[in-house]
Amino acid sequence: MADRRFSRGGPVAPTLDSEIAYLKGAGPAIAQRLRALDLHCVRDLLFHLPLRYEDRRRHTPLAHLRPDEEALVRGRIVAAEVRIAGRRTLRVVLDDGSGGLLLRFFHFNEAQRQAFAVGRWVQAYGTVRAGPGGPEMVHPQYRIADAAEVLQPDADLTPVYPLTTGITQSRLRALIDRALEIAATDADLLTPLPGVDGPATLEALRIIHHPSTAADAEALLAHTHPAQRRLAREELLAHQLGMRLLRAHLKSRPAPVIRRPQAAIAELLGVLPFAPTAAQRRVLDEVAQDLASSRPMLRLVQGDVGSGKTVIAAAALLAAYRDGLQAVLVAPTELLAEQHLRTLTAWFAPLGIAPLFLSQRVKKRERAHVIAALAAQRPAIAVGTHALLQEGVDYARLALTVVDEQHRFGVQQRLALRDKAGHLAPHQLIMSATPIPRTLAQTIYADLDVSVIDELPPGRTPVTTVVLSNARRDEVVMRIGEACRQGRQAYWVCTLIEQSEELNAEAAAATAARLREELPQLRIGLVHGRMRPEEKDAQMRAFKEGATQLLVATTVIEVGVDVPNASIMVIDNAERLGLAQLHQLRGRVGRGAGQSQCVLLYQSPLGEMARARLETLRATTDGFAIAQRDLELRGPGELLGRRQTGEIGMRLADPVRDAALLADLQRLADDWLIHHPALAQRLIRRWVGDPERYAQV
Repeated sequence: MADRRFSRGGPVAPTLDSEIAYLKGAGPAIAQRLRALDLHCVRDLLFHLPLRYEDRRRHTPLAHLRPDEEALVRGRIVAAEVRIAGRRTLRVVLDDGSGGLLLRFFHFNEAQRQAFAVGRWVQAYGTVRAGPGGPEMVHPQYRIADAAEVLQPDADLTPVYPLTTGITQSRLRALIDRALEIAATDADLLTPLPGVDGPATLEALRIIHHPSTAADAEALLAHTHPAQRRLAREELLAHQLGMRLLRAHLKSRPAPVIRRPQAAIAELLGVLPFAPTAAQRRVLDEVAQDLASSRPMLRLVQGDVGSGKTVIAAAALLAAYRDGLQAVLVAPTELLAEQHLRTLTAWFAPLGIAPLFLSQRVKKRERAHVIAALAAQRPAIAVGTHALLQEGVDYARLALTVVDEQHRFGVQQRLALRDKAGHLAPHQLIMSATPIPRTLAQTIYADLDVSVIDELPPGRTPVTTVVLSNARRDEVVMRIGEACRQGRQAYWVCTLIEQSEELNAEAAAATAARLREELPQLRIGLVHGRMRPEEKDAQMRAFKEGATQLLVATTVIEVGVDVPNASIMVIDNAERLGLAQLHQLRGRVGRGAGQSQCVLLYQSPLGEMARARLETLRATTDGFAIAQRDLELRGPGELLGRRQTGEIGMRLADPVRDAALLADLQRLADDWLIHHPALAQRLIRRWVGDPERYAQV
């Protein structure tokens, strides 16, 4: 329970566990806005770390200003006026005796205009740019005073924090400074952490929030400062501790022992129209060993697009069914669930098994039939969407849950399935077509055993990838028209839904309209994320069934249905996307017998990183090599996104940069759980949040 500001004896000083609302200078409205940054209590403010630093420790004479550099200046107002020449602008001219500077404001009110009175002094910080009459700053941060001596530079470097709507840097800095004052007497932060070296936690936080020298700031920005290394170790250790508690909790309930899983695997392989790869056989053996145990399987199966993960899922589902138990496969979208249903129905038909299907679109009578079958004491295999998790859907003998595309399926949804299994914990098999390098998997999926299918089935023709400038767009359009007239199908992917001058990327709707004008003989469909699900499904079905030849889409088709006849993928403004996403999109083609092409159209000029990404994609189709390169170029936060990393959400540590620390910290985590369990809980609370979350995941 958070502290309250008042008790019967009078005001109560806030602690690190107090809600931010009770901190001086905050209040309920500010606290509500800060929740968007995942800041709830005073302690959270301490660990909201700067993105960068600004040097406001000295005034730069106006005569010494250089374009494109940030500077702190001080000058007397010699002119201030509002001009309406195309755009209403407040122009303020400063002079410090050495030279002049023009401040421009396009958004201002009457009170601001009156405050800039001639003769007053202004201290401003911003980026200098070259204007027609000399140096300028546009919308700088500023303070106004009647005397120059009131406007003094900062003593330390100025931290710049991630913000949210309605919160300014100055407000957040003030709140963090108050949190640091409270932290000075907090026993938890002053407690030594066995095995974690470097400056003490509180001292490290003070340095990061208030680096006193440029050398400190440079080291922090290079991620080499001892204070930063100390906190990175803490964060990685907290994560490893949490994941170990999570795994122990998930393994604490017994699982149903599935007998003779190898027999079920042999039975399935006997009816498949192809032979499994060596990588698939290896993963099948790992899964079979897990299923035969009384401890619940917690296994992630990673495999590149088209590597055959569904075979692994089908074998596990069949093993549970043949032992008289129930198993479910859950997919994030209806189209993907239907695709799994078609595949499994075809494979299981020779074995006399008909999978059940449940989604929002299933009609009432069929839904009642599926629910009754799952509630009965008899074996069943069910495929579907989140509808399989809903209240009113009960399982009599749930022994296995298979979750496809884990990064689009939350932990809480996995839990909902687990909780439907009664006193026994179901085995969990999680599939992902997003290859993740081993160093990152060790951190993100530390609670799971990881299997990798690192081999593609024989006979798959690699997709040919070409990188072309948008200047050759007309040539690409002509080739698309010829290919579609010959019976092939194509995707045209746009990176944005709406027009944006800043990104210079065409909207999907505008692109579809333009292509219909350029290729009037083709039937062209359109899919984007703002369409209603039923509209999107109808467009995707039309494409799959061949009713449309060219599908214009946003990246919503990154994980989608299998259309073997689609053999051309055009990605517009490909430089806007990360490598992992580009690779996923490319995986939508090359699923049939014919040769497939992927065309990466880019807008000139190409930046160095964008060029490196496109060249990597052109050079290789190995998803794990691509993921490793993406990780090197962009880091884990960019590669996976905050949502996709699930519990990782790291503030300071970088699982790639800090990979060398992991082995020692994993050993330290094991030692702490034995010798320092209370301290482990406190460290998890410090970096991750409520440790009870780990006991429930």
